[in-house]
Amino acid sequence: MSVEVRDNADEKRFEAWIDDKLCGIAEYRLRPGAIVFTHTEVLVEGQGVGSALARQALDAVRAAGERKVVPLCPFIKEWIDKHPDYQDLVREQ
Repeated sequence: MSVEVRDNADEKRFEAWIDDKLCGIAEYRLRPGAIVFTHTEVLVEGQGVGSALARQALDAVRAAGERKVVPLCPFIKEWIDKHPDYQDLVREQ
C-alpha cells in the first residue's frame, strides 16, 4: 500500500489517496512568493498518511521552486520541526 499525494489546485489543497480512497488533506492559500498551509486532516490513522502527505506536499513545493512555506497549520509546522532538511523551505517571518 502506498500513499499518492496530488495537488488539487481547484480546491487549494493537497490530497492523500490510497487506491481510490481520500485519506487526508492539507489545505493552503497562495500568496506572492509563498504557500500558506492552513489546515491538515488525516482521515486514516496509523498508516503513515500524515507523514506522506506532509513530505510529498513539501517536496512538490520544493520542486516547483517558486514559493516558500508559511506553516500556519500546527501539523505541518510540527512535521517540518521534526525534519530539519525541510527548514530551508520555511519563509522567514
